[in-house]
Amino acid sequence: MTLRALLLLFSTALSLPLLAQTPADSAFVRANYIKLDRQITMRDGVKLYTLIYVPKDASTNRSGGPRYPFLMERTPYSAGPYGETKYPKRGPGPSSELSQEKYIFVFQDVRGRYMSEGNFEEMTPHVSGVNGSMEELKRKYTKRSGYFPDTTTRTQRNLKNLSPVGPVDESTDTYDTIEWLLKNIPNNNGRVGIMGISYPGFYASAALPNAHPAIKAVSPQAPVTDEFAGDDARHNGAFFLLDNFSFMNYFDAPRTGPVTDYPELFTVDAADMYQFLLNLGPIKNANGPAYFNNKGKIWNEYLAHDTYDGYWKARNIRPHLNMVRPGSTPPATLVVGGWYDAEDLFGALNTYATLEKRAGNQNQLVMGPWTHGAWAGRDFSKFGDFQFGQNTAKSYRDSVETPFFNFYLKDKGHHNTAEARVFDTGTNQWRTFAQWPPQNVTEQAMYLSANGQLTNTPPSAPTRYEYVSDPAKPVPYTDGTWSRRNNAYMIEDQRFAARRPDVLVFQTEPLSADMTLAGPISVDLRVAVSSTDADFIVKLIDVLPDTASSPKPVIAGAKPVTMAGYQRLVRADVMRGKFRNSLEKPEAFVPGQPTTVAFTLNDALHTFRKGHRLMIQVQSSWFPLVDRNPQTFMNISEANEADFNKAIITLFADPGNPSAIRLRMLR
Repeated sequence: MTLRALLLLFSTALSLPLLAQTPADSAFVRANYIKLDRQITMRDGVKLYTLIYVPKDASTNRSGGPRYPFLMERTPYSAGPYGETKYPKRGPGPSSELSQEKYIFVFQDVRGRYMSEGNFEEMTPHVSGVNGSMEELKRKYTKRSGYFPDTTTRTQRNLKNLSPVGPVDESTDTYDTIEWLLKNIPNNNGRVGIMGISYPGFYASAALPNAHPAIKAVSPQAPVTDEFAGDDARHNGAFFLLDNFSFMNYFDAPRTGPVTDYPELFTVDAADMYQFLLNLGPIKNANGPAYFNNKGKIWNEYLAHDTYDGYWKARNIRPHLNMVRPGSTPPATLVVGGWYDAEDLFGALNTYATLEKRAGNQNQLVMGPWTHGAWAGRDFSKFGDFQFGQNTAKSYRDSVETPFFNFYLKDKGHHNTAEARVFDTGTNQWRTFAQWPPQNVTEQAMYLSANGQLTNTPPSAPTRYEYVSDPAKPVPYTDGTWSRRNNAYMIEDQRFAARRPDVLVFQTEPLSADMTLAGPISVDLRVAVSSTDADFIVKLIDVLPDTASSPKPVIAGAKPVTMAGYQRLVRADVMRGKFRNSLEKPEAFVPGQPTTVAFTLNDALHTFRKGHRLMIQVQSSWFPLVDRNPQTFMNISEANEADFNKAIITLFADPGNPSAIRLRMLR
């Protein structure tokens, strides 16, 4: 499959109307919905292209008939198909279940993308204090310099004649869109729901600050949230090279005005992306004539901003998720994420946590055994070498998502889902909790000790481990040869890595009873490096017994996997060493000087079964998922080949200087 095809598949996978449908839905759309293409004018005059699907019984209703709520998605991935005679093959809703329920479905190209006017801004920074209707803003800003002039004549003119009108962001664009919909689409019931996966999940979150009073239910699903700390661009400052090199080739293509499609910036037909990106050399080479060639605006921004500076802070939506509007009830929120989401696991968990602290609304969390957006697919009953024994996507939509929107937007049925509905990836069972992370946990420290042991008691004798981290031979993030990201790396057997001399391995004895991890994993390493920078990748692994039986093959005709001794990845992440004390102010290592590297892995709910072992692996590269660290303290986007050096990594397992992993275990 070509890169172009992969990128189109990726972007389509994030466009909700095309998921979780059946071929029979095509006839259902034309039989039950009228399609409207409209260009809705925002307060600054920019027009956003909007597709609206109205149930026919509402479009012909004059009085006394059904009135429907709006269910909206705002997307940078195309709201198409464009044209009122062109209907989607499936849909029009985000699922066949919601399509059958009937809503007024709204899909909008966000500012500067596809058929909408304006300029696109990556993760549009939120502007505080500018939301509300135009009438509210006129009253608020009439006497303030730089906004609406205080003249009766000017304030009575149309919006397009008011200049300047003040700043705009995704919250104001959502607000203005809803105002237009309420006034111009007849037979609506005055309620609005918003949902979206990934980037559309960010736009769902961005609708929450000072939310329009008509918004009653919002579901940010795998929302992009904080791109430097833990989402698509970087994790703890380390650049996620593989995903961004491929994705920005399509997404970052420039345009001069509205378009129905974006071309690739370049063509790559590599069967082995590990070797291709290794041969590419320093990341600055990606701006060569054959690749981005300085045409990628977002790509250049990502690399230019090497620390957690104002660029990244302005694009973190979390500080603005205080939705309270005087005189109105904040929207209910349903945050959804997947334990195997290679892109925005951080976003789902941290959006939920922030709403719990700041919003004061009805807020719920669902975490399933899913890859990025897989809960919107027809079936997700297996992943990698593991089967779940149930269609987890369908059960979620039937028991949680559809009832959530029906209840808050239609007053239909009941929605009594627990505060947190979370899938235990060790037992393949859904569990419910009154809060997440749960309260009834005990912190369990697991110490990296002598002879590769992982124990619950501190080491009794000084031990040091050493390995050489060589940027010319980085540890691969996955086994085998791949032309794209292997999505299953988040659950993959880690024996391929354990065999390498630049990977440290520690494991417990077989467990005498089940242990259930519930919450984040804290990493606390004592290390020294021979250079001025290094990465630290820590992996928590569930080791199956040596006598484990082989399962049936997941793919028909495939060779069964030998599960005896399978090292199943549960959670892993990277810390770029220079950010060990602050993402804002990087610090060089003093060569040879012991120092602490502490960080937190994303949450998990996983039961390690009796007879299994817990394993920890420590390494200093994870390529090409993460870019290579030259192991020289510098802005890596400016590194030359000569800046890349081997480094000796020392890990201490001493009584007074222990390295440990701290887990939260259910009591």
